[in-house]
Amino acid sequence: MSRYTGPKFKLSRRLGISLSGTGKELKRPFPPGQHGPGQRKKLSGYGVQLQEKQKLRHMYGLNEKQFRNLFDKATKLQGIAGENFMFLLESRLDNLVYRLGLANSRAGARQLVSHGHVTVNGKKVDIASYLVKTGDVIGLRERSRNLTVVKEAVANRNYLPAYLEFNDAALEGKFIRMPERSELAQEIDEKQIVEFYSR
Repeated sequence: MSRYTGPKFKLSRRLGISLSGTGKELKRPFPPGQHGPGQRKKLSGYGVQLQEKQKLRHMYGLNEKQFRNLFDKATKLQGIAGENFMFLLESRLDNLVYRLGLANSRAGARQLVSHGHVTVNGKKVDIASYLVKTGDVIGLRERSRNLTVVKEAVANRNYLPAYLEFNDAALEGKFIRMPERSELAQEIDEKQIVEFYSR
């Protein structure tokens, strides 16, 4: 199954969650379409699990195969599988580029990475799914620091997570520690996702 490239606002309204993090999509808090306002039917247990999985998958912009592979990796780690899964998602390179404010969206961050603008510890990395380790420094190549999209994104950044440090002069950030569950999306119930894949 390929990555979703359709209208993001429509998808956000369908899932009842702001996928961009701005909340603009939910000005009309009901599903899209002609019959939208009356569509909030009670979901079955399976429906709830599927919806939670889709929320998280679309939030990080992964296709089903990538998402499932990362979940399988999380279940092999020590600790709580659902939380480990969210920590792995958060430590993806494209997500951290977005969190550092070098791009306005995860899709924009993925494009920056895949076009070879991003470095990890001074070496070019063009794999968006690259898992960053604590202590790694994420920066931009010399020729990429004057990109208009990067300058605009840095100027518009209004929040930097506590598990990241950012040097505005050098346009580089450091992944100082793994995030805590309380610092990640509270609207996601990861236990439902674990149950979905444990069927």
